[in-house]
Amino acid sequence: MVSVSEFENVTTGGPRGDTPRTATAARPKGEPRFPGGPAADPAGSHHERRIRSFQPRRSRVTAGQADALRRLWPLWGLDIDGLRTLGLDEMFGGLPVVLEIGFGMGEATARMAAADPATGILAVDVHTPGQGNLLGLAERAGLSNVRVANGDAIILLREMLPPAALDGLRVYFPDPWPKKRHHKRRLIQPEFLTLAASRMKPGAVLHCATDWEPYAEQMLEVLGAHPDFENTEAAGGYAPRPAFRPLTRFEAQGLDKGHVVHDLLFRRRET
Repeated sequence: MVSVSEFENVTTGGPRGDTPRTATAARPKGEPRFPGGPAADPAGSHHERRIRSFQPRRSRVTAGQADALRRLWPLWGLDIDGLRTLGLDEMFGGLPVVLEIGFGMGEATARMAAADPATGILAVDVHTPGQGNLLGLAERAGLSNVRVANGDAIILLREMLPPAALDGLRVYFPDPWPKKRHHKRRLIQPEFLTLAASRMKPGAVLHCATDWEPYAEQMLEVLGAHPDFENTEAAGGYAPRPAFRPLTRFEAQGLDKGHVVHDLLFRRRET
């Protein structure tokens, strides 16, 4: 197991974050940035969603992240193309599997995987530097229970996972889309919860966390009203941060500024 400090040190490719960055060369549209690495648009137009809850970020990839993508993507990565059904038992050797939607740079994901090697984590994001960073963290920690998926989590849930496949679902600090006209882009909506519930086993827990107060209120409202979920808090409302969710540096900085982080843990009802 790797200590917290070791995870912190490799998030930018080196102890001081001074690893030289790779040059971004011109390439044909849709072509992977790295040979054998994640596709630029894995689902293409055959599973187009008109309203997306995420906005891909363009940022440079460090040399260490690029190296991890080239070497490890063929082993531990997968593109969300919507054209096949995933065999999670084969992928994770029979471990129970939790889906994590949006993992940023992967520090918290790697910590949770190291602390709970008996649980598989299928981590989804579209941020290429974060994908490479998480792969590097997993390799350094000797983790065998992490897989990294590239693309739209809705397509993954809808097209590539069978019913009752997941033992849990985590959505930590999703984009709050603060402007009112963009609220329709927020991930935690009734239709998403219906889809998610269909892929979760009875008793599986959906765990959300956000530091955006209006979004937390919306999450609590739609989760509380959804017939497929029940609040794990007997008195209702928000839950204390569970010990298994690490406090990240980004979150700690927000707390220092007076931000309030809300955790919500709702259980998939027994059918």
